[in-house]
Parts: sequence; C-alpha cells; structure tokens
Amino acid sequence: MEPLFRRILLVPCRRFRGKVTAVDRLLWVCFGSALGGGARYLVSLGMARLLGQSFAYGTLSVNTVGSFLMGALMYTSVEGSAISPTLRLALTTGVLGGFTTYSTFSYETLRYLQEGAWSTALLNVLVTLFGCLFATFLGWTLARWLLGA
Repeated sequence: MEPLFRRILLVPCRRFRGKVTAVDRLLWVCFGSALGGGARYLVSLGMARLLGQSFAYGTLSVNTVGSFLMGALMYTSVEGSAISPTLRLALTTGVLGGFTTYSTFSYETLRYLQEGAWSTALLNVLVTLFGCLFATFLGWTLARWLLGA
C-alpha cells in the first residue's frame, strides 16, 4: 500500500497522461494554496523578527515577492508557453494566491487609520501599490530576458 502522501500527490499526476479534469485542477490549486500559505506565515514571522512589528513588513514582503513571481510566471506561461495551463493555475492561483494577501494588507491599513497613524497607512498603501506593480513589471521583464524574447 502506498503512503497516504504519495496517493494524495499522485491523484492529479495520473491524469497528465490524458485529460486534466476540473477536479485535478482543483486539487493542484488546493495543494499550491497550502504551500503558499505556509510560506507566507514563515516569511511574515521572519520579517517581524528581523525588522520588528512597527510596520507591516511581512505583508509588504510577501505581496511584493508574490507580485514579482506573478509577473515572471505569467510571462513564462503566456508569452513564453514554457508552463502548462494546469501548472500555471497551480502556481498562480494556488501557491501565489496562498502566499500573497490583500485581506491582511487591508486590515493592517485599517488598523493604522483607526490608530490615527494616517501617514503610516498612506505609506502602506502607496508602497504596496507601486512596489507590487513595479515588482510584477520586473518579474515579467526578467522572465522575458531569460527566455530570450
């Protein structure tokens, strides 16, 4: 009898020889989300220990890194056709969806406003918005350069 983790991981893999079903894609998204959520937790803990908790460094870090990776993955899969649609779904919706967190960003910004820290709230919004947009552009550009386009 196969170990449970192998059976769970192999369920969607068996389909790659043929048609990938909606259930297969759902399993890949769920698996990726678990990995992304775990990574977000670890990065947030690390950033709090490294830089303190006076600002939302963990949330800003995961959103910026996630945006960079999103740009690179989308270029690689859409423009470069180097990643299958199922793998793209697992990595973008799953891993990066679990890794990045708009809801935490929104909550932290609201808390700054409620505490009267208007400049910190504005800084959080501006740095997140422009930093993540720029990171997505960098990821896209790097992937394009690496793929030789």
